[in-house]
Amino acid sequence: MKVERVASYAPTGSRMIPAGIGRVPAGFPSPSQDYSDTKIDLTQMLIRDELSTFIVRVSGDSMEGAGIYDGDELIVDRSINPRDGHVVVAVVDGDMTVKRLRVTSSGVVLQAENAEYPDVEVAELSDLMVWGVATTCLHHL
Repeated sequence: MKVERVASYAPTGSRMIPAGIGRVPAGFPSPSQDYSDTKIDLTQMLIRDELSTFIVRVSGDSMEGAGIYDGDELIVDRSINPRDGHVVVAVVDGDMTVKRLRVTSSGVVLQAENAEYPDVEVAELSDLMVWGVATTCLHHL
Protein backbone atom coordinates (compact mmCIF):
# COMPACT_ATOMS: atom_id res chain seq x y z
CA MET A 1 0.00 0.00 0.00
CA LYS A 2 1.41 3.35 -0.98
CA VAL A 3 0.43 6.77 0.27
CA GLU A 4 0.23 9.92 -1.78
CA ARG A 5 0.55 13.19 0.09
CA VAL A 6 -2.42 15.30 -0.94
CA ALA A 7 -2.01 18.45 1.07
CA SER A 8 -1.01 19.91 4.32
CA TYR A 9 -3.88 21.33 6.27
CA ALA A 10 -3.83 25.09 5.87
CA PRO A 11 -6.63 26.76 7.81
CA THR A 12 -8.17 29.67 5.97
CA GLY A 13 -10.75 30.56 8.55
CA SER A 14 -13.72 28.79 9.94
CA ARG A 15 -15.82 26.79 7.51
CA MET A 16 -19.12 26.16 9.19
CA ILE A 17 -21.34 23.51 7.64
CA PRO A 18 -25.02 23.11 8.48
CA ALA A 19 -25.45 20.11 10.76
CA GLY A 20 -28.92 19.21 9.48
CA ILE A 21 -30.23 16.78 12.06
CA GLY A 22 -28.47 15.41 15.11
CA ARG A 23 -28.34 11.66 14.42
CA VAL A 24 -29.69 9.65 11.52
CA PRO A 25 -30.95 6.14 12.22
CA ALA A 26 -29.69 3.43 9.89
CA GLY A 27 -32.97 1.56 10.30
CA PHE A 28 -36.38 3.19 9.96
CA PRO A 29 -36.32 7.00 10.03
CA SER A 30 -38.14 8.71 12.85
CA PRO A 31 -40.88 11.04 11.60
CA SER A 32 -40.61 12.94 14.90
CA GLN A 33 -37.05 14.17 14.20
CA ASP A 34 -36.92 17.87 13.59
CA TYR A 35 -34.56 19.72 11.32
CA SER A 36 -31.83 21.58 13.19
CA ASP A 37 -30.14 24.73 11.94
CA THR A 38 -27.07 24.12 14.12
CA LYS A 39 -23.69 24.40 12.39
CA ILE A 40 -20.58 22.35 12.96
CA ASP A 41 -16.94 23.15 12.30
CA LEU A 42 -15.23 20.15 10.70
CA THR A 43 -11.82 21.58 11.51
CA GLN A 44 -12.69 21.65 15.19
CA MET A 45 -14.09 18.10 15.00
CA LEU A 46 -11.32 16.46 12.96
CA ILE A 47 -8.10 18.44 13.47
CA ARG A 48 -6.31 18.47 16.80
CA ASP A 49 -3.09 20.24 15.78
CA GLU A 50 -3.52 22.33 12.63
CA LEU A 51 0.18 22.88 11.97
CA SER A 52 1.03 19.17 12.22
CA THR A 53 -1.91 17.78 10.26
CA PHE A 54 -1.76 16.50 6.70
CA ILE A 55 -4.11 14.68 4.37
CA VAL A 56 -2.77 11.71 2.43
CA ARG A 57 -4.50 9.60 -0.21
CA VAL A 58 -4.23 5.83 0.15
CA SER A 59 -3.36 3.60 -2.78
CA GLY A 60 -3.90 -0.13 -2.34
CA ASP A 61 -5.97 -2.53 -0.29
CA SER A 62 -3.67 -3.83 2.45
CA MET A 63 -5.62 -1.97 5.18
CA GLU A 64 -9.19 -2.91 4.19
CA GLY A 65 -9.69 -4.79 7.46
CA ALA A 66 -9.25 -1.47 9.28
CA GLY A 67 -11.84 0.21 7.02
CA ILE A 68 -9.21 1.99 4.91
CA TYR A 69 -9.78 1.50 1.18
CA ASP A 70 -8.00 2.39 -2.04
CA GLY A 71 -8.60 6.09 -2.76
CA ASP A 72 -9.55 7.05 0.80
CA GLU A 73 -7.93 10.06 2.39
CA LEU A 74 -6.38 9.85 5.84
CA ILE A 75 -6.04 12.76 8.22
CA VAL A 76 -2.56 12.28 9.65
CA ASP A 77 -1.29 14.10 12.73
CA ARG A 78 2.49 14.28 13.00
CA SER A 79 2.37 15.65 16.56
CA ILE A 80 1.02 12.40 18.06
CA ASN A 81 3.57 10.02 19.57
CA PRO A 82 2.97 6.68 17.84
CA ARG A 83 2.03 3.79 20.12
CA ASP A 84 1.35 0.11 19.68
CA GLY A 85 -1.96 -0.33 17.85
CA HIS A 86 -1.99 3.04 16.05
CA VAL A 87 -2.49 3.15 12.30
CA VAL A 88 0.57 5.00 11.06
CA VAL A 89 2.14 6.35 7.93
CA ALA A 90 5.66 4.94 8.08
CA VAL A 91 8.75 5.12 5.93
CA VAL A 92 10.80 1.91 5.89
CA ASP A 93 14.08 2.05 4.01
CA GLY A 94 12.71 4.89 1.87
CA ASP A 95 9.33 3.29 1.09
CA MET A 96 6.20 4.94 2.51
CA THR A 97 3.33 2.75 3.70
CA VAL A 98 0.21 2.74 5.88
CA LYS A 99 0.08 -0.05 8.45
CA ARG A 100 -0.89 -0.79 12.05
CA LEU A 101 2.08 -0.31 14.36
CA ARG A 102 2.87 -3.29 16.57
CA VAL A 103 5.67 -3.04 19.10
CA THR A 104 6.62 -6.48 20.36
CA SER A 105 9.34 -7.85 22.60
CA SER A 106 11.20 -8.98 19.48
CA GLY A 107 10.91 -5.65 17.62
CA VAL A 108 8.62 -3.52 15.48
CA VAL A 109 6.06 -4.97 13.09
CA LEU A 110 3.99 -2.99 10.59
CA GLN A 111 0.83 -5.06 10.38
CA ALA A 112 -1.33 -5.27 7.28
CA GLU A 113 -5.09 -5.47 7.82
CA ASN A 114 -5.66 -7.78 4.86
CA ALA A 115 -4.73 -11.47 5.01
CA GLU A 116 -3.41 -11.31 1.43
CA TYR A 117 -0.51 -9.11 2.56
CA PRO A 118 2.35 -10.09 4.84
CA ASP A 119 3.24 -8.04 7.88
CA VAL A 120 6.43 -6.02 7.59
CA GLU A 121 8.87 -7.07 10.29
CA VAL A 122 11.25 -4.15 10.60
CA ALA A 123 14.78 -5.49 10.75
CA GLU A 124 17.06 -4.06 13.42
CA LEU A 125 19.27 -2.38 10.82
CA SER A 126 16.36 -1.01 8.76
CA ASP A 127 15.70 2.70 8.58
CA LEU A 128 12.22 3.24 10.10
CA MET A 129 10.53 6.60 10.52
CA VAL A 130 6.93 6.88 11.66
CA TRP A 131 5.86 9.91 9.65
CA GLY A 132 2.54 10.40 11.46
CA VAL A 133 -0.48 8.81 13.11
CA ALA A 134 -3.73 8.45 11.15
CA THR A 135 -6.60 9.89 13.16
CA THR A 136 -9.47 9.81 10.67
CA CYS A 137 -10.27 8.03 7.42
CA LEU A 138 -12.34 9.95 4.91
CA HIS A 139 -14.10 7.13 3.10
CA HIS A 140 -15.98 7.93 -0.09
CA LEU A 141 -19.31 6.27 -0.72
